[in-house]
Amino acid sequence: MRDIDAKRHVRRTHISARATMEPAERHAAARSLRDTLLVVPELEMAGTVAAYASVGTEPETRGLLFALWKRGTYVLLPRLLPDGDLDWASYEGPDSLAPGARGTWEPTEPPRGPAAIASADVVLAPAVAVDRSGTRLGRGGGSYDRALARVGPAILTIAVVYDDELVDSLPAEPHDERVRAVATPTGGLLRLP
Repeated sequence: MRDIDAKRHVRRTHISARATMEPAERHAAARSLRDTLLVVPELEMAGTVAAYASVGTEPETRGLLFALWKRGTYVLLPRLLPDGDLDWASYEGPDSLAPGARGTWEPTEPPRGPAAIASADVVLAPAVAVDRSGTRLGRGGGSYDRALARVGPAILTIAVVYDDELVDSLPAEPHDERVRAVATPTGGLLRLP
C-alpha cells in the first residue's frame, strides 16, 4: 500500500472511532487535556501560543484557549487561506471567533500573516493520530505541515489527540513535519525524540 493510501486508511479509521465517542467521554478528555497543558512549563512561561479552535469530534480546545487568554497569554489562531496555507490572528476571547472555511472556527481579528507562527513560544497542532517518532497525521490538506515548517527547532510543538490516537508508527511522506511532543487525556504530555 502506498503511503498516501495508508494515510487515508488510518485517517478514516481514527475519524470513525472519534464519531463513536460519547459526549461525556469527550468532555472528560477536554478537561484532562486542558489541565495537563496548562501546567507544561513551556506553556506556563509562554508569551505567545499558536493553537487552534477545535471542531467536530476533535479533542476540545475551547476551554484551554480561554484559560490561556485569561492568564494573559497571547494566543494566535489559524485562518485558512484559499491556497490551503494558514494565516494567523489573535484570539480575544470566545466572542472573537466566527465560522470559517471548511467548518472551522477562525479569529475575527486582523490577520498577521502566515509567518506569524514563527513568533510563538509553543505551538499546539491538531492531529488525527501521532506516532512515537513525532509523525503527525492531519486531515490531509498539508496546511499544518506548511505552518510547522516555519517554526524554529527549539520551539515545543505539541499534537493534541485522544489516547488511542498515539500509535507506534504512521506512514510518512517527505513533506510531513514532525511534532516534538504529544498530549493525550490519560497519558499527559509525552516528549518525543
